Amino acid sequence: MPIKSVLIPTPDGQADGFAAFPDDGERHPGVLMYADGFGPRPVLREMALELAGHGYYVLVPNFFYRHGPAPVIDLPAHIDADARPGIFAVLMPMIGAHTPDRILRDADAYLDFLTTQPEVGPGPVAVTGYCIGGLLATRTAAAHPDRVAALAAFHAPVAAAGPDVLAQIGAQAHFGHAAGDLTPEDLTELNRTLTAAGLTYTSEIYPDTVHGFTMSDTDSFDPAALQRHWDSLLPLLDRTLTTT
Repeated sequence: MPIKSVLIPTPDGQADGFAAFPDDGERHPGVLMYADGFGPRPVLREMALELAGHGYYVLVPNFFYRHGPAPVIDLPAHIDADARPGIFAVLMPMIGAHTPDRILRDADAYLDFLTTQPEVGPGPVAVTGYCIGGLLATRTAAAHPDRVAALAAFHAPVAAAGPDVLAQIGAQAHFGHAAGDLTPEDLTELNRTLTAAGLTYTSEIYPDTVHGFTMSDTDSFDPAALQRHWDSLLPLLDRTLTTT
């Protein structure tokens, strides 16, 4: 399964990233995958390769590219509770600088790049993301309802997008929340908002999980929840995208 480094032209420069796709000479549906707040790193390569193995071209951009190529800061091989405060002290100003305007400019560039790759077939694409990347995926889907057929976000602050943004989404969606992020009452309120916005969606709390449960290089990792994530994501893509 090939994985290659890419440079994506944007209005603000070039975003580095990588792409994983089947090495079969065929064209495949495109998936834009946004990393969590720690950015692209080996665990995201593993996840991109896993998804590519199911017949998709997966693009993972470094959305922190304005601050340098990934990784923008030195990360330990395993991110534990002791490492988090120092890492987030550096990352939070970068996350705060990633304004909605920047998100949308970048989303345009990422989708243009993805859909013009020779290994990507015609038709709509999917966007998926983790943590802050789930919010980026949500805003991307809202800005491009004609181009994005599937949206998935995991342990993400989806509600931060706001009702007006959510109402613009035309994609079928799945939202997988950490039990440590949302109470059942919070979930009920979010789902009311999603329903009022007219989304076709599933939205659920993954039991006994904490924020970051998909990431195997952190203390938050939950193998069962990661599998549940695949069990939700893959059928969504299968329903909405055409594979070769």
